[in-house]
Amino acid sequence: MLLDWILASLHHLAIFTLAATLAGELAILTVEIDARGLERLARIDLGYGIAAAFVVIFGAARVIWGAKGYQYYVENSVFWLKIALFVVVGLLSIPPTVRYLGWGRRRRLDAGFRPGPAEIARVRLWLWSEAAAFLAIPVAAAAMARGYGMPS
Repeated sequence: MLLDWILASLHHLAIFTLAATLAGELAILTVEIDARGLERLARIDLGYGIAAAFVVIFGAARVIWGAKGYQYYVENSVFWLKIALFVVVGLLSIPPTVRYLGWGRRRRLDAGFRPGPAEIARVRLWLWSEAAAFLAIPVAAAAMARGYGMPS
Protein backbone atom coordinates (compact mmCIF):
# COMPACT_ATOMS: atom_id res chain seq x y z
CA MET A 1 0.00 0.00 0.00
CA LEU A 2 2.81 2.43 0.82
CA LEU A 3 4.43 1.91 -2.59
CA ASP A 4 1.09 2.52 -4.33
CA TRP A 5 0.61 5.77 -2.39
CA ILE A 6 4.15 6.95 -3.21
CA LEU A 7 3.78 6.14 -6.90
CA ALA A 8 0.35 7.80 -7.08
CA SER A 9 1.71 10.89 -5.33
CA LEU A 10 4.70 11.18 -7.66
CA HIS A 11 2.49 10.59 -10.71
CA HIS A 12 0.07 13.32 -9.61
CA LEU A 13 2.88 15.76 -8.81
CA ALA A 14 4.31 15.20 -12.30
CA ILE A 15 0.86 15.78 -13.84
CA PHE A 16 0.37 19.02 -11.91
CA THR A 17 3.86 20.14 -12.93
CA LEU A 18 2.97 19.41 -16.55
CA ALA A 19 -0.19 21.51 -16.23
CA ALA A 20 1.72 24.34 -14.55
CA THR A 21 4.37 24.46 -17.26
CA LEU A 22 1.72 24.51 -19.98
CA ALA A 23 0.00 27.39 -18.19
CA GLY A 24 3.38 29.10 -17.87
CA GLU A 25 3.96 28.87 -21.61
CA LEU A 26 0.56 30.42 -22.28
CA ALA A 27 1.22 33.19 -19.76
CA ILE A 28 4.64 34.11 -21.16
CA LEU A 29 3.86 33.84 -24.86
CA THR A 30 2.39 37.25 -25.63
CA VAL A 31 2.79 39.66 -28.52
CA GLU A 32 5.13 41.73 -26.33
CA ILE A 33 7.57 38.85 -25.74
CA ASP A 34 11.20 39.94 -25.63
CA ALA A 35 14.53 38.09 -25.68
CA ARG A 36 14.34 37.34 -21.96
CA GLY A 37 10.81 35.99 -22.40
CA LEU A 38 11.96 33.76 -25.26
CA GLU A 39 14.69 32.32 -23.01
CA ARG A 40 12.16 31.68 -20.23
CA LEU A 41 9.78 30.09 -22.71
CA ALA A 42 12.49 27.67 -23.87
CA ARG A 43 13.36 26.73 -20.26
CA ILE A 44 9.71 26.21 -19.36
CA ASP A 45 9.22 24.06 -22.45
CA LEU A 46 12.20 21.95 -21.39
CA GLY A 47 10.56 21.60 -17.97
CA TYR A 48 7.37 20.56 -19.73
CA GLY A 49 9.21 17.77 -21.53
CA ILE A 50 10.87 16.59 -18.32
CA ALA A 51 7.54 16.63 -16.47
CA ALA A 52 5.94 14.63 -19.31
CA ALA A 53 8.70 12.04 -19.02
CA PHE A 54 8.06 11.73 -15.28
CA VAL A 55 4.31 11.37 -15.90
CA VAL A 56 5.08 8.40 -18.16
CA ILE A 57 7.67 6.89 -15.79
CA PHE A 58 5.52 7.12 -12.67
CA GLY A 59 2.38 6.13 -14.59
CA ALA A 60 4.08 3.01 -15.91
CA ALA A 61 5.36 2.23 -12.42
CA ARG A 62 1.79 2.47 -11.10
CA VAL A 63 0.58 0.05 -13.77
CA ILE A 64 3.35 -2.44 -12.96
CA TRP A 65 3.65 -2.11 -9.17
CA GLY A 66 0.46 -0.30 -8.13
CA ALA A 67 -2.26 -1.74 -5.91
CA LYS A 68 -4.78 -2.27 -8.74
CA GLY A 69 -2.43 -4.50 -10.68
CA TYR A 70 -1.44 -4.64 -14.31
CA GLN A 71 -4.54 -6.55 -15.41
CA TYR A 72 -6.89 -3.81 -14.19
CA TYR A 73 -5.26 -1.27 -16.47
CA VAL A 74 -4.78 -3.31 -19.61
CA GLU A 75 -8.42 -4.45 -19.58
CA ASN A 76 -9.84 -0.97 -18.91
CA SER A 77 -10.98 0.94 -22.01
CA VAL A 78 -10.96 4.26 -20.12
CA PHE A 79 -7.29 3.69 -19.26
CA TRP A 80 -6.57 3.38 -22.98
CA LEU A 81 -8.58 6.55 -23.59
CA LYS A 82 -6.33 8.33 -21.06
CA ILE A 83 -3.26 7.01 -22.84
CA ALA A 84 -4.64 8.15 -26.22
CA LEU A 85 -5.38 11.62 -24.81
CA PHE A 86 -1.87 11.85 -23.38
CA VAL A 87 -0.43 10.90 -26.79
CA VAL A 88 -2.59 13.60 -28.42
CA VAL A 89 -1.31 16.15 -25.89
CA GLY A 90 2.25 15.05 -26.64
CA LEU A 91 1.74 15.36 -30.39
CA LEU A 92 0.18 18.80 -29.98
CA SER A 93 3.23 19.89 -27.97
CA ILE A 94 5.63 19.22 -30.85
CA PRO A 95 4.87 22.26 -33.06
CA PRO A 96 5.36 24.80 -30.24
CA THR A 97 8.63 23.15 -29.22
CA VAL A 98 9.89 23.18 -32.82
CA ARG A 99 8.89 26.85 -33.10
CA TYR A 100 10.69 27.75 -29.83
CA LEU A 101 13.86 26.05 -31.08
CA GLY A 102 13.62 27.99 -34.35
CA TRP A 103 13.08 31.26 -32.50
CA GLY A 104 16.13 30.50 -30.35
CA ARG A 105 18.29 29.97 -33.45
CA ARG A 106 16.98 33.17 -35.02
CA ARG A 107 17.58 35.13 -31.81
CA ARG A 108 21.20 33.91 -31.66
CA LEU A 109 21.70 35.26 -35.20
CA ASP A 110 19.80 38.48 -34.53
CA ALA A 111 19.71 39.74 -30.93
CA GLY A 112 16.74 41.97 -31.78
CA PHE A 113 14.61 39.13 -33.14
CA ARG A 114 11.03 38.88 -31.91
CA PRO A 115 8.42 36.56 -33.38
CA GLY A 116 5.59 38.31 -35.18
CA PRO A 117 2.02 38.44 -33.90
CA ALA A 118 0.81 35.89 -36.46
CA GLU A 119 3.50 33.39 -35.41
CA ILE A 120 2.66 33.91 -31.76
CA ALA A 121 -1.05 33.46 -32.47
CA ARG A 122 -0.38 30.15 -34.24
CA VAL A 123 1.71 28.81 -31.38
CA ARG A 124 -0.89 29.95 -28.83
CA LEU A 125 -3.54 28.05 -30.80
CA TRP A 126 -1.42 24.89 -30.51
CA LEU A 127 -0.98 25.52 -26.78
CA TRP A 128 -4.72 26.05 -26.22
CA SER A 129 -5.46 22.88 -28.21
CA GLU A 130 -2.99 21.06 -26.00
CA ALA A 131 -4.66 22.46 -22.88
CA ALA A 132 -8.11 21.40 -24.09
CA ALA A 133 -6.94 17.82 -24.71
CA PHE A 134 -5.11 17.85 -21.38
CA LEU A 135 -8.31 18.82 -19.55
CA ALA A 136 -10.05 15.68 -20.82
CA ILE A 137 -7.51 13.44 -19.07
CA PRO A 138 -8.70 14.03 -15.46
CA VAL A 139 -12.28 13.50 -16.63
CA ALA A 140 -11.26 10.08 -17.93
CA ALA A 141 -9.23 9.44 -14.76
CA ALA A 142 -12.27 10.16 -12.58
CA ALA A 143 -14.34 7.71 -14.66
CA MET A 144 -11.64 5.06 -14.42
CA ALA A 145 -11.33 5.51 -10.64
CA ARG A 146 -15.04 4.74 -10.37
CA GLY A 147 -14.74 1.51 -12.31
CA TYR A 148 -15.89 2.67 -15.73
CA GLY A 149 -14.21 1.02 -18.69
CA MET A 150 -13.96 -2.48 -17.24
CA PRO A 151 -15.31 -5.27 -19.41
CA SER A 152 -18.70 -6.59 -18.37
